[in-house]
Amino acid sequence: MFTGIIEAVGSLRKIERRGDDIRLTVASGKLDLSDVKLGDSIATNGVCLTVVEQMADGYVADISAETVALTGFAHYQAGQKVNLEKAVTPTTRLGGHMVSGHVDGVASVDDRQYRGKAIEFWLTPPKGLARYIAHKGSITIDGVSLTVNEVDGERFRLTIVPHTASETTLIDLKAGDRVNIEVDLIARHLERLLSFQSAEENPAKESKVTMDLLARSGFLR
Repeated sequence: MFTGIIEAVGSLRKIERRGDDIRLTVASGKLDLSDVKLGDSIATNGVCLTVVEQMADGYVADISAETVALTGFAHYQAGQKVNLEKAVTPTTRLGGHMVSGHVDGVASVDDRQYRGKAIEFWLTPPKGLARYIAHKGSITIDGVSLTVNEVDGERFRLTIVPHTASETTLIDLKAGDRVNIEVDLIARHLERLLSFQSAEENPAKESKVTMDLLARSGFLR
């Protein structure tokens, strides 16, 4: 589990294609690896990866074909910068939101504009994910926990403050780029819960509970 608060920007040192899978070597930049051991998880551009080899200034991870298909790793190149975050501990400050590192798909950046010193982006998510994205809800972009500032049909707008831009790879994003996206966990679990509503149960009671959950989660405004 992660928070979406990026600890360092690293880079992809080596990408080895192994059939449909990938073995990735990551240069970890300023990320402190002193407490990392084999089998630990590190979110790499928002993707939860397991450390299978260690070195003083980086780590190696294997990426399955399914993860390749659902993330930007399908088109990444050696030398590309990536956002890094180690898995949370019981004492970690939850400054962002609960992030699983299980990317839902790849969104496209439609537009980038400055508003004052902040950067505004409009993005279009993969088909079927827009329903999970709510105004003032949380979303993860390349591992960064962000607030959705506006929704317009399928598209949504993000406002990136200067500190977040300078400490992540978001500062380099431009129209036409693609980013890993993970929607809010609550939204996905609510949908799963609603799909199992039974016709034999009290419809009025179920409806009230559902509406209360949605309201508390920020999906009804």
